[in-house]
Amino acid sequence: AATAPLLCAGITTYSPLRRFRAGPGKRVGVVGLGGLGHMGGKFARAFGAHVVLFTTSPSKIEDGLRLGAHEVVVSRDADAMTARENSLDLVLDTVSAQHDISALLRTLRVGGALVLVGAPEHPLPVEPFSLIPKRRILAGSLIGGIAETQEMLDFCAEHGITSDVEVIAADRINEAYERMLRQDVRYRFVIDLATLS
Repeated sequence: AATAPLLCAGITTYSPLRRFRAGPGKRVGVVGLGGLGHMGGKFARAFGAHVVLFTTSPSKIEDGLRLGAHEVVVSRDADAMTARENSLDLVLDTVSAQHDISALLRTLRVGGALVLVGAPEHPLPVEPFSLIPKRRILAGSLIGGIAETQEMLDFCAEHGITSDVEVIAADRINEAYERMLRQDVRYRFVIDLATLS
C-alpha cells in the first residue's frame, strides 16, 4: 500500500529537491500539505534542510509539524508571509489550486528557486519584480528517470520514509473522489486490488 503512492508522489517531489540541492544549511519551503506536499516535507527534512511548510489551513499545522516541518506558516496570514520574505533558498510548490505565487517568490533569498510541481487549471500571474531584483528562479519539474527513481526508493528505505495512505475498497472510488475534492484525505488513497471483481 505504501509503494504505489511513494512512486508517483515520491519521485515528483524528490527529484527537484535533489536537483536544487536541498540539504544541511538550506531553508526549504514546501507549499501545500497534500499528496505531494506531505512527501516533499518528509524528503526535505531527511535531506537535512530546515523545512517551512506553507498551508492555507490552520487545521494542518499539527500534521505539518508531525510530518517533518520545523515551522508551519498559514499563507493567508499577510503578516506571517511578510515575516518570511527573503528567507528561503528553495520553495517546492505542490499546490494545484489558484494561489498567489508572487507572495511565495518573495520568500526567496537572492538567487533562490521556486519549483512548481502542482499544476493549477489556470495560469498563475507572476509579478516580474518578485523575480527580477533578487535574481530569483521560477522552474518546473515533473518526474525523474528510472535511475533517480531507484535512488529515491533507496533513500526512502534508508530513512524510513513512506507515504501516508488510506487503503480503500474498489467500490469506494466515487466516495474517495468526493472526499479528495473536499480535501478530506490524509494524504493519498490506495485501492486494495483484492477488492476488484
